[in-house]
Amino acid sequence: MTVVLAPDSFKESMTAARAGAAMADGVRAVFPDAVCREIPMADGGEGTADALVAALDGRWRTVRTRDHRGRPVEARYGLTADGLAVIEVASVIGLGLVPPGERDVMASTSRGVAALVRDALDQGATRLVVGLGGTGTSDAGAGLLAGLGARWLDADSLPLDPTPSGLARLDRVDLSGLEPRVRATRIDLACDVTNPLLGPQGAAAVFAPQKGATPVQVPVLDAIAARVADALTRAGLPDVRHLPGAGAAGGLGAAFLSLGAHRRAGVEVVAEAARLEQAVAGADLVLTGEGAIDAQTLAGKAPAGVAAVAARHGVPVMAFAGRVGDGEDALLRAGFAAIVPITPATADLATALADGPENLEHAVAAALRRWADGTPTGGRRP
Repeated sequence: MTVVLAPDSFKESMTAARAGAAMADGVRAVFPDAVCREIPMADGGEGTADALVAALDGRWRTVRTRDHRGRPVEARYGLTADGLAVIEVASVIGLGLVPPGERDVMASTSRGVAALVRDALDQGATRLVVGLGGTGTSDAGAGLLAGLGARWLDADSLPLDPTPSGLARLDRVDLSGLEPRVRATRIDLACDVTNPLLGPQGAAAVFAPQKGATPVQVPVLDAIAARVADALTRAGLPDVRHLPGAGAAGGLGAAFLSLGAHRRAGVEVVAEAARLEQAVAGADLVLTGEGAIDAQTLAGKAPAGVAAVAARHGVPVMAFAGRVGDGEDALLRAGFAAIVPITPATADLATALADGPENLEHAVAAALRRWADGTPTGGRRP
C-alpha cells in the first residue's frame, strides 16, 4: 500500500514536515508495510520555503540584508541541488518585523529582498520561487529594483531613495545597471492575490491601510505607484500595472512581473516544485490537512490543491484538521473523501496545540482502521 502524506503546517502546533511525520506514524500503526511518501505542502504564504526545503532535501542560506525600515536583519532562503531557490519576502520585509509604533509605510522599502535574489543567483540558482505577502511596504517594488541595480532619478538626474517619500519627485528610472541574470532566470510568484497595482482594488487602497497608511496617505501611495509604473514602461519594461497580482506585497508583484515573472496559485507552485503529481500517481491514498479546514479551504488553500491533484489520478484523499469549521458538505462535494478533526472536544487551545503531533497520529490511525474495516471515517468513506 502506498500513501502520500501532503499536509500544510498546523500553525503554532507543527510544521508541514512534522505533520507529515506524524501522519506516517499513524499510517504504519495500521499498515506496517505501507510505503509513505511525505510531501510537505504550503500555499505560497508563511512556511512555503520550509515545505520545499524539506520536500526537496534542500539547504538553507542565510544572508545579511536590511528590513523595510533599513535596519540590519539576517534572512534565510532555501536552495536545492537542482538550482531552485525559494524566497519568502516576508522574511526580509515582513510587517511583523517592525513594532507597530515604529511602522512608517512612507519610509519603507523592499530593497532588502534584492540581497536574497542576488545571493541565489551567485549560488547558481536557475529558478526562483518567490512567496509574496505579509510585507510592510507599499513602494511598488521600487526598492527591489534599486537593489538589483535600477537608479530612480529626479528631473535633475539626482538619485532618489526608493521609498514612497523619496519617490515623490520621481522623473525617470535608469535601468542600465539592472542585474542581467534576473531577466534570464525563471521566476514563479507563489501568490493568490489578484489585485492590480493601481486604483480602488490596488496595492495602496486595499493593503496599505493594513500597514499603517492613513486615509490621506493612500491616494499619495497610489499616485507614486503610478509614477513608478510609468517610469518603468518609458524605460522599456512591459506595462504590468493591470495584471492580476501586480498589487501583491505592496506592489512588489508588479516589479517581479515587469522582470518577466509568472504569477501562479501558491499551492500549484509548491506542488510542482515538490513533485506532488509524480508522488500521487499510482498511490492508494492521499492524506492532507492543516490547522483549520472550512469553507475558505477551497479558495486556494493547500488541502484543496492536494485534493485536485489526487482527483486527477483517481486517488481518494482524506483531510485532517485541528479545527473543522463550516463548509464540510462543500468540501466533500469538492472531492474530499473524509474531513477528520484531530482535536479532542474537551481540549483547551494550549493543550491542543502542544499535543498536535500526537493527536494527528492517533486521528490518522483511527481513520485508517475505519477505512480498512469499511466503516465511515468522518464524512464519506474513501
